[in-house]
Amino acid sequence: MKLATFNAGQGDELGLVTSADTLVSLSRAAPQLAKDMIDLIARWPQVEAEVRRISDEAKDTIDLNSVKLLAPIKRPGKIMAIGLNYADHIAESNLGTPEHQLWFTKAVTSITGPFDPIQIPKVSQAVDYEAELVAVIGTGGRHISKAGAAASVFGYCVGDDVTERAWQHRTPQWSLGKSFDTHAPIGPWITTADEIADPHALGIRGLVNGEMRQNSNTKNLVFNLWDQIEHISQAMTLEAGDLIFTGTPGGVGAGFKPMKFLKSGDKVRIEIDGLGAIENTCAPEA
Repeated sequence: MKLATFNAGQGDELGLVTSADTLVSLSRAAPQLAKDMIDLIARWPQVEAEVRRISDEAKDTIDLNSVKLLAPIKRPGKIMAIGLNYADHIAESNLGTPEHQLWFTKAVTSITGPFDPIQIPKVSQAVDYEAELVAVIGTGGRHISKAGAAASVFGYCVGDDVTERAWQHRTPQWSLGKSFDTHAPIGPWITTADEIADPHALGIRGLVNGEMRQNSNTKNLVFNLWDQIEHISQAMTLEAGDLIFTGTPGGVGAGFKPMKFLKSGDKVRIEIDGLGAIENTCAPEA
């Protein structure tokens, strides 16, 4: 299933995407199900059957093009992201393959919608794109084994780990450079894990103004998603709705000579097979 958060002029609603151009409002069909996406994920064992019934009946469909798709999860509890996790990106960064997984956080205020603007901040112009597969935690927990990691994932979406490179490399800690407002577009919806046979076999692409910059496959992850979940859950409890940005392949703007940073008016499109695409236009910070 594809689960979305949208606005059709009546406030934020939960939606079920039923075809390429229609969705059903779960908030209208069954308002008791959940108050938002995190609540829906947390209650999934109790509400899944009802959601599937609504999906099968698909009554009162809404034209997908008539609504505004929002970030599926507007305020996740945590956003964890791994760096240097594709060999070609490591090579273009002129760095060695990490012995240990390299983690940083993105502020929850960096989340923005799948088709909303990416801000070019007032303080710098070194803004870069990073196409990423994003995993959405479901049951979560602590000390999750690699063998049990798949069961902890609720679903997947497309993400862009937008990065302000000057701030990223100003200090050894990357979080500020990764956490500017609007610098974590996600969407266009969450595809539930049962629809993705193998998250490590998905084509992933990043385009700027129609030019293919990144073109890889999630099979090329250095540390795969199950390794990632096992590792970070040793340190922290993963909870429903937490997001994991799983790494970006080569082709980022900083890897070119001269570097190709984003500027106002640029359109960044991130595509992942089976999950859809997000497209964000860059605009100056107000």
